[in-house]
Amino acid sequence: MTTIRNIVLVHGGFVDGSGWQGVYDELTRHGFRVHVVQNPTLSLEGDVAATRQVLDALDGPAVLVGHSYGGVVISQAGTHPNVAALAYIAAFAADKGESVNTLIADPPPGAPVPPILPPVNGFLFLDRDKFHGSFAADLPGQVAAFMADSQVPWGVDALGGTVTEPAWRTKPSWYLVATEDRMIPPPAQRTMAERAGATVVEVVGSHAVYLSRPDAVADLIEQASQA
Repeated sequence: MTTIRNIVLVHGGFVDGSGWQGVYDELTRHGFRVHVVQNPTLSLEGDVAATRQVLDALDGPAVLVGHSYGGVVISQAGTHPNVAALAYIAAFAADKGESVNTLIADPPPGAPVPPILPPVNGFLFLDRDKFHGSFAADLPGQVAAFMADSQVPWGVDALGGTVTEPAWRTKPSWYLVATEDRMIPPPAQRTMAERAGATVVEVVGSHAVYLSRPDAVADLIEQASQA
């Protein structure tokens, strides 16, 4: 058994790669070489290209990690030969022909509806006043307010981008379910994880679990590194 030393972290919509700092600190402390992708979040194609550019530069195999929409990105980009394992963090583990749009199209009765505002000039934002409760309920209010005010515009083309060859069909995968998530319902997370045949860990946390529980997220990634 060989431990993978490279980790590639892929953020989701409305945020950027700086949110991974806590996870980065945990993993680098344990000797991993961590790379953080900065997705433009304009289109799935562009974000996959940005991720593959990082993967191209690696000196060995990697665990490819995605949060939220980043799960769609890693599902598509994860067929790269340098990817040995996948880790989904409260993420969309999309199948062939699926996109964020198709995966959120028919929420179950009673499921929380993310407070996404109508698109403006092709870009989406979350309602600032509802950001804390929906995205980051387990973070301090001041932190959530900063995240709400520093949102990255999320292109509608990114939500519509479809996966053509899901990497989890050929690569081992792990999945962290955030049990208090109000963006991607936990039952939907469990269903996607089961479909992908992923090793599942459940953590009490919001959609921002990668910020609130970096220790638990890093632990899951370390499990995936033991491929």
